[in-house]
Amino acid sequence: MGKGTWFILIYQKPFNKEIKNNEIQKGGVIVKILVTGGAGFIGSHVVELLLQDEHETIIVDNFSTGKKDVVPSQAKLVEMDINSPKMEKVFALEKPDVVIHLAAQVDVGTSIQNPVYDADQNILGTIRLLNYCKKYKVKKIIFSSSCAVYGETEDSSISESYPLKPLSFYGLSKYTSEMYIQLFKDLHEVPFTILRYANIYGPRQSSEGEGSVISIFFRKILVGEAPVIYGNGEQTRDFVYVKDIALATLMAINKGTNEIFNIGGNTKTSINELLANIASIASVQITPISMPAREGDIQHSRLNSTKAETFLGWQPSYDLLTGLSDTFNYYEAIMQSK
Repeated sequence: MGKGTWFILIYQKPFNKEIKNNEIQKGGVIVKILVTGGAGFIGSHVVELLLQDEHETIIVDNFSTGKKDVVPSQAKLVEMDINSPKMEKVFALEKPDVVIHLAAQVDVGTSIQNPVYDADQNILGTIRLLNYCKKYKVKKIIFSSSCAVYGETEDSSISESYPLKPLSFYGLSKYTSEMYIQLFKDLHEVPFTILRYANIYGPRQSSEGEGSVISIFFRKILVGEAPVIYGNGEQTRDFVYVKDIALATLMAINKGTNEIFNIGGNTKTSINELLANIASIASVQITPISMPAREGDIQHSRLNSTKAETFLGWQPSYDLLTGLSDTFNYYEAIMQSK
């Protein structure tokens, strides 16, 4: 989330007020859902699934990184900033049943250079939404957290019980938001599901954020430039396709109340291996530019998602090569259309 104007996308259905076992029921029941960041990279894919599933949805986005051309034609747009007191009027008018909170400042470098801005967007923005959830009796908030909350994990598969020690202010802001969400549940009975995403990639991703290395590599290759590798390139990441992330988020509407889940593939790919795969898909030979490791970057990250499989019924369906091929086709089509 950044400075600018936010918009509200509304897509609505009658809601059955009966909730069993603290879960929001589907199956013929139409739930009104507010999605912050709904015109962004992850949010736009979440919205597509919500519409396909015939949910009525409210989406908030300031278009600092989101794109208006991904907002469905049936969407109703209302200008709004979620850090503005006027945001309360949206809750008062629409009374959403569920909030999916995806809007955030997601760049590690920006968080280190400007921690005040990062905290304002990620921590205070979340607190304001929680206050509205409390006041207007929202039945669940689904929060997009990050593997960055764990910090350095060595080369191991990490579960949700792994100690949290963020290395960046971005990771700290996500961790702090998680704590506020859990306390709002304890003190004010605001149900939640927290999803700690691995490194996400796929169509519509900008060149900022934790998983953006794939987007950057493809964009560089398509314009004939050499991509940059920071450090020795042997750092590993757990890359997960955005459509798998969107599906996990959708599943959390009805399951996993008051739980925290890792959403990843439990796989590790080095940056050097990633670039080799991308070069093969693009049918090019590449010599990357080497740069020193960046402050706040972790060496290894791999999420064990057994809990999500057990409680949400989720597991990734896209392997890395399939997801990379789809992503390359997307960026290549964009370049050819210019």
